[in-house]
Amino acid sequence: MKKVDYREQALRLFPWVCASCGRDFNGKNLQELTVHHKDHNYKNNPPDGSNWELLCIYCHDNEHSRLLDAEWLSTQNPDKEKGSAATHTPFADLKNLLSKPRNDSGEDEQK
Repeated sequence: MKKVDYREQALRLFPWVCASCGRDFNGKNLQELTVHHKDHNYKNNPPDGSNWELLCIYCHDNEHSRLLDAEWLSTQNPDKEKGSAATHTPFADLKNLLSKPRNDSGEDEQK
């Protein structure tokens, strides 16, 4: 199936709405609605359209950018490899601070 054929077929099968952002399209701006292959294989064009979704040009670019970014990003999580970076424990003495007696004016008593 040619590229033009699957776009025309997708436009007949699906409503003219971006599947990602929900933007509506009509005859005037229909050229901004593209066919995205869910499995990223442009040769996989089943006649029922199960591998397609209509995306506006902005969401389509975003979808492919995310795929490219994922290829460049490390698969390791450096945060899991490190130990705890915090050395200060701000609530360590909280129990003692809360149990100190207070004077009549609401201020902590001096020792």
